[in-house]
Amino acid sequence: MRLSPVLEGMRAYPFLRLNEARRELTARGVEYVDFGVGEPREETPAFIREALAAALEPLSTYPLADGLPELRQAIAEWAARRFGASLDPGTEIVPTLGSKEAIFHMAQVLGGDIVAVCTPCYPVPERGAQFAGRAVLELPLAAERGFLPDLDAVDAATWERVGLLWLNYPNNPTAATAPLEFYDRAAALARRFDFVLASDEAYSELYFGSEPPVSALQAGDLTNIAVLNTLSKRSSMPGYRSGFVAGDARLVEALKRYRPNVGVAPQEFVQRAAAAAWRDEQHVQSVRAGYRAKRDVLLPAFEAAGFRHAGGDATFFLWLDAGEDADAAAGRLLERGLVLAPGSFFGAGGERFLRLALVPTLAECRRAVELLG
Repeated sequence: MRLSPVLEGMRAYPFLRLNEARRELTARGVEYVDFGVGEPREETPAFIREALAAALEPLSTYPLADGLPELRQAIAEWAARRFGASLDPGTEIVPTLGSKEAIFHMAQVLGGDIVAVCTPCYPVPERGAQFAGRAVLELPLAAERGFLPDLDAVDAATWERVGLLWLNYPNNPTAATAPLEFYDRAAALARRFDFVLASDEAYSELYFGSEPPVSALQAGDLTNIAVLNTLSKRSSMPGYRSGFVAGDARLVEALKRYRPNVGVAPQEFVQRAAAAAWRDEQHVQSVRAGYRAKRDVLLPAFEAAGFRHAGGDATFFLWLDAGEDADAAAGRLLERGLVLAPGSFFGAGGERFLRLALVPTLAECRRAVELLG
């Protein structure tokens, strides 16, 4: 059979290498602590599980791409509380099946020749662009710039060809945050050159500084802006696959036209559970406190071992400077039973770093400190 040339030419998803490493450790009888994949392993709060169970009906119907009004209203109310944003739940919000599928599909909805992505970064925006037949423009994230891309380094002729600019703050993998002035600058460029600024804010609720991260929703005018968020990290709901896109009403309308073609509307019982999650903040404080406790255990130990945290104070990641080839450092840690993701998994600029995800239990994190020592 003939496969897609894009698929055939694409390198394997990098995290498959971690699966192989885990299998090898298991075969050798080595106990390990897995900091590699950023999948939350906390229990989903009981009230959310109860809301999902209560929403199950004897008759199952296809969900609509528009999403349930109660979920869109809950998202709008959360955005107002959290960011002071005024969103019309009828025209400026569409629920998604998590955020990954929405990120992947976005380039298929929009025009332009180029999709601009940051590097090192989450690989899905780039892969979505490639499957959509777009050229990819990489914007480096350097420590000396606070892991923010230099938007002024792109000339006007190139911006004219861009259809989509992806930003991700708080950032995976660097844990950096972006100031509101940066979003204002990016939004101004989006309106000037008529591309969409898409801001992936999946980690907006996981932070350890005194001030919560800001959002592109706070840029005021939402023209040419799309913000994506998810309950996977905020509410420990990765398996529920529940997120949203909010912003420019023209883009939301386009997504509502596109999405029935690919069958990615969330199940209605999940949407009702999601509405309950967005309405509650107490459980989010508990989630954040749990990650803080693990961070407080691990960060001093890794820094004492020579791995400086070079990134920011948000997300549930540590971006550790290995001071050398990070693949080699990851291999040595693996021999001690510590699984971390080499920064090269996230593209150019990550070669000397390791990403540590704060997802094991607190007890496992303490065990990791013993293995490290």
